[in-house]
Amino acid sequence: MQITFSHKKYFITKLIACVAFCEVFFMLSCQPSSENKKIKFITLDPGHFHAALVQKSMYPDVDTTVYIYSTDGEDLRSHLNRINGYNSRTDNPTHWNEVVYTGADFMEKMIAEKKGNVVVLSGNNEKKTDYILQSLQNGFHVFADKPMVIDAVGFEKLKQAFDIAAKNKVLLYDIMTERFEITTVLQKELSMIPEILGNLEKGTADNPAITKESVHHFYKQVSGNILTRPAWFLDTRQQGEGIVDVMTHLVDLVQWECFPEQTLDYKKDISVTSAKRWTTALSLNQFKAITKQDSFPDFLKQAANDSILNIFCNGEINYELKGIHAKTVVTWNYQAPEGTGDTHYSIMRGTKSNLIIRQGKEEAYKPVLYIEPIVNDQAFETGLIENFKKISSRFKGVELEKSAAGWRIKIPQELNEDHEGHFGRVTNNFLQYVKNNNMPSWEVPNMLAKYYTTIQGLEIAKKNNQ
Repeated sequence: MQITFSHKKYFITKLIACVAFCEVFFMLSCQPSSENKKIKFITLDPGHFHAALVQKSMYPDVDTTVYIYSTDGEDLRSHLNRINGYNSRTDNPTHWNEVVYTGADFMEKMIAEKKGNVVVLSGNNEKKTDYILQSLQNGFHVFADKPMVIDAVGFEKLKQAFDIAAKNKVLLYDIMTERFEITTVLQKELSMIPEILGNLEKGTADNPAITKESVHHFYKQVSGNILTRPAWFLDTRQQGEGIVDVMTHLVDLVQWECFPEQTLDYKKDISVTSAKRWTTALSLNQFKAITKQDSFPDFLKQAANDSILNIFCNGEINYELKGIHAKTVVTWNYQAPEGTGDTHYSIMRGTKSNLIIRQGKEEAYKPVLYIEPIVNDQAFETGLIENFKKISSRFKGVELEKSAAGWRIKIPQELNEDHEGHFGRVTNNFLQYVKNNNMPSWEVPNMLAKYYTTIQGLEIAKKNNQ
């Protein structure tokens, strides 16, 4: 058959169309499915109840199957029991499917299988920094409970970890739940209104511009049940001392409130002026009640005699942050008085007023935020009422009411979220950072600043105890 010009043109046109179709098909076939785009959690060696609290809520962008790589034992069983409790509760149950591997090579197995892309870490703090490093080196994002480091060696590893995270284009982030406590949120917001706070005072070592104090308890309820703590939690070599553990939250809040969204340089902006630490004594019976173990294990013998365990879980740090004097204090008791719980006290001192969070008997042991003016005159009251509209328009139902020394902030019940509820909020924030690659630029340097402060505090406090 003779092929004419028109035939050639027809075949060429068809050939071009076929090539174009193949290119489109190839591109579409190479696109990851929506399932592959999902965030997949890996829980690594869970030992602290915070690991389970990350899963107290469900997240639309997170796969329901969670892979656990862990040592076997009571810590893992407690973790799985908590997840099962969330799955089986009547009100808003979760739907997690836990796939568990407990071989001695669990870390190597996690790296080799790479079943997920976000490693959740909450457990033995002696191991945590190395877990962070290995996870980041192998391309996982890391969502870590505090503290990420408990000593000076760990701080050097943390600096390395952030460098690795940047190189591998993954995120390392710690779980700062206290940024979502409503009285703290409002304290921060009010402090940024000059007509209310004025300027934040510089303060002195004896009278700091900002003070944060936290009281915690070993015997407590979590998710409706008395918490069983692992014995290693009471070993400061594994858990860390109080001055580097819970103190992390307080130092974070000082930075977050005094210098919101500002980048801090730990080499230039922080000077720890003094620090101290002291012990809480637990009897053997108290130890049994919270650990379900009949005797002190060998690793606690250096801090115990036959009937008393002394734990360096209390601490105080006094420091300057960009010229502002700050004080943070952590105290641990065995058990809270009936009807009470962990408590928080905070004051920000301004030139026009002080913003104070109290949680004592007068507040029925619930946190209450007060505005107490330096000069309580009509001019301040007029400015306060007018400028408070900026707060009440953003936080619906929040109101001012008179108190003995000024005003207290009345907060509606729907804004009062408990500590366990904060985990869903901070996790959602982190998931958005992972999805959109938009973690604020100040977060990493400020995490380094925070841990520098706690580790320096520990070093100074230890010298004072020698």
